[in-house]
Amino acid sequence: MESLINLFSGFRWQDGLDILLNAYILFRLYVLFRGTNVFRGLLAICILWAIGQAAQTLGLIVTNWAMQGVIAAAALIIIIVFRNEISGVLQTKNFKSILWGIPRYQLNTPVQIIAQSVLDLAERKIGALIVLPVKQGVDSVVRAGTPIEGKLSRKLLVSIFWPDNPVHDGAVIIQGNRIKGAGAILPLSKREDLPPFFGTRHLAAAGVTERTDALVIVVSEERGDITVFKENNSHIIQARSDLETLLQENAGDESDTKGWMKHALELVTAGVICLFCVAGVWASFSKGMETLAEHEIPLEFINPDQKMEIISASASSVRLLVSGARPLINAIKPDQINIKMNLSRSAVGINTLDITRNNILLPPGISLKKIDPPLLEVTLDTLVEKELFIQPNWTGRLAKGLVMTKAVPVPEKIRVKGGGLALKDIHTIFTETISLNTLSESGIIMADLVLNPLSLKIEGSQRVEIQYLISER
Repeated sequence: MESLINLFSGFRWQDGLDILLNAYILFRLYVLFRGTNVFRGLLAICILWAIGQAAQTLGLIVTNWAMQGVIAAAALIIIIVFRNEISGVLQTKNFKSILWGIPRYQLNTPVQIIAQSVLDLAERKIGALIVLPVKQGVDSVVRAGTPIEGKLSRKLLVSIFWPDNPVHDGAVIIQGNRIKGAGAILPLSKREDLPPFFGTRHLAAAGVTERTDALVIVVSEERGDITVFKENNSHIIQARSDLETLLQENAGDESDTKGWMKHALELVTAGVICLFCVAGVWASFSKGMETLAEHEIPLEFINPDQKMEIISASASSVRLLVSGARPLINAIKPDQINIKMNLSRSAVGINTLDITRNNILLPPGISLKKIDPPLLEVTLDTLVEKELFIQPNWTGRLAKGLVMTKAVPVPEKIRVKGGGLALKDIHTIFTETISLNTLSESGIIMADLVLNPLSLKIEGSQRVEIQYLISER
């Protein structure tokens, strides 16, 4: 649970966009290739990838390595073996249907019109081949054909298969209450268990139902028989009621609301699964690309009491060990990591502060591994003002026979501000060292004051004037 929290603690909006974009691409692949052999191959690759990830988690090195090789080979095999099917799907789709179009299901199919039309064709021994896609669509297996997009009627359907019609030898595609196209070419079945009297239309019907969930009606022009194909089964129709029953069960004679609710539920479920799959891949890659880096970050103290000042701190910077995806780690700039220590609850004296994750600001996607040092000692003191006598800091010796009779600093006292603890035992402030070796007569010399400790502050100039008198012994 902790690793999961660490993984998503640095989740960026770019990661969300990345997941949503790839989830939509995966969803579009599902919409385009569902029901095809390509989709089944892609599903198999996903299962192999999941097995490989499980093997990696369990430490099964050989299994994980084998799954990677199988996945690479399977992807290549799918492209080579099913290249015609892939090409067929993409060629039958326009730009809109590839990017955002949603295929429609069979809704409100006029079963009675189809049944009556088929019976009319059978009585006249006019060959016919009628395809009713259910859910998966047949665009990936159907080639050529003449678009019609006309409203379904008995006269129109019978006239399409009339022997003098140029498209009578092909298949008719019916979607709902409309005829999408006629003269379509269907793939032939290679099954050897089909009855010997089945002709080309029957083989084409079997070929479509082997690859899709469509329902196909065949009328034999030699015998006038009616055969319905669904999945791997064929049914010879003896009565109109039998045909209407099969159409009613498979063609989707449902209300628009009920049918679209099922359709929407399937698409929403597929979208959620795609989202979770891509999120899992993102999590896997984020964890797999994790790298470590070390940064030394200066400390920043915030919210100090205005009446106190920092006398000393056990450390001025902290060394952090961070982890994250390699591109994020390499892109970190020094000003993107901050350590802020809150002094609002500190007291006069030595304060021990814990340096935790709450004190550290990290870029999104970066997690903290180690803090060195984890503790910080900060000495605080109240600010006071105190007048100190100025004392020249003489060094060396005057020339032989000379003596300094007087040395007066101007001013003699100076007001110093600093911590109460630091100023408690200090009564004098010294100047910088002044050499006596170079002095031979009375005069004035300028010298800087030396602040000890350095936290002391002087009001006004830090430079003072020393008036001195030198005489002979």
